[in-house]
Amino acid sequence: MKNLEYEIAKLNANLATLPLEIKEIFGRSIQDLQSGDLTEKSLQIGDKFLDFSLVNSKREEIELGKLLNKGKVIVAFFRGSWCPYCNLELRALQQNLTHFTAVEATLLAISPQVPKFSEALLKDNNLDFELLFDEDNTLAISVGISFELQDYAISSYDRLGINLSAYNGNDSNRLPVPAVFVIDPDYTISYRFMDVNYMNRLNIEELIAQL
Repeated sequence: MKNLEYEIAKLNANLATLPLEIKEIFGRSIQDLQSGDLTEKSLQIGDKFLDFSLVNSKREEIELGKLLNKGKVIVAFFRGSWCPYCNLELRALQQNLTHFTAVEATLLAISPQVPKFSEALLKDNNLDFELLFDEDNTLAISVGISFELQDYAISSYDRLGINLSAYNGNDSNRLPVPAVFVIDPDYTISYRFMDVNYMNRLNIEELIAQL
């Protein structure tokens, strides 16, 4: 299996052909987030994760508490099916799903996109774990990993055919920072990966080692 880091490097090479103006705007957007305090203010290792109940792609309620009765829960926040980096991460998690289930850990992926897009994402990528709908980024805001996309960046997203209002069902242009948490049965966070640079993703081997 080719690792996630290798796939991201290939993607970066492909995206190098984007117009310079768009690349500069995306870089500025990341730098602005890096100068903020999301990383420090979000939930940390040792904190208690928030209980939640969210609908999956079929609009069935999935409750964190019930899953924690069975073992640890891995929660992966992603931006949406329009994000190629998120797609690579979700596929890598799928490729390692047996490592999670072997230790009775449940994987959940959460995004603000409406369920119909997640349903298509599941089918297109043959994902065998739940994709949950965080309406209006409510959970991501509570966890401290949500931000409003800068006004100057929105037009670049539009130029690439990414209509966040259509994907998320609102006009807030709010997104989660990609982040992965391992939640123990008592709701304690035992592993956390978060990077405001969406091009950087977790080391899945490190995640497996924490289970």
